[in-house]
Amino acid sequence: MKKNLPVILLAIASLAAGFAVYHYTNEQPVKNASANIKQPVVKKSISIVGTKRADFSLFDLEGKKRHIREWDGRVILLNFWATWCPPCRRELPAFIKLQEQYGARGFQVLGVAIDEKQAVIDYIDGLGGNYPIMIGGKEVLAISAAYGNRFGQLPYSLVIDRKGIIRFIGKHELSFKDIEKQIQPLL
Repeated sequence: MKKNLPVILLAIASLAAGFAVYHYTNEQPVKNASANIKQPVVKKSISIVGTKRADFSLFDLEGKKRHIREWDGRVILLNFWATWCPPCRRELPAFIKLQEQYGARGFQVLGVAIDEKQAVIDYIDGLGGNYPIMIGGKEVLAISAAYGNRFGQLPYSLVIDRKGIIRFIGKHELSFKDIEKQIQPLL
């Protein structure tokens, strides 16, 4: 029983987090001028891989409004995450390394955090973050849903090609090699 305790606790924590996200996303939406979302029409039963990315804008950690169109023409890793999500935190160092290694070849990591601004700043500063991070609350969940993440799962990442077409979706913690395999043919 003692050997299984960490697994049981992790399962309970995962269920609680999923329950919280479910209820958080099912409240009335909050109007926020910083989240201007134009999502493509996608049938719920069909994967969004191969479709055009949704347009959105959010504020970054410096309070500047950023739009995904700023990175048109680049291969993008779009990562939805939170500081309170252990798998999210584990994958960020790999994303920093990917940005360092492939940034000059037209690759861009974009982080979208559903979290408190100061928590994100504190965490990213400690890692030496080297890519833009946008932040928000419920509007981030709406944006994530526009990208096929209907249940608000974290981490949730997408690779978008230079033409704005979604080429890969990762619904779990990703490694350097996982992303490298996806982006190399697109660079």
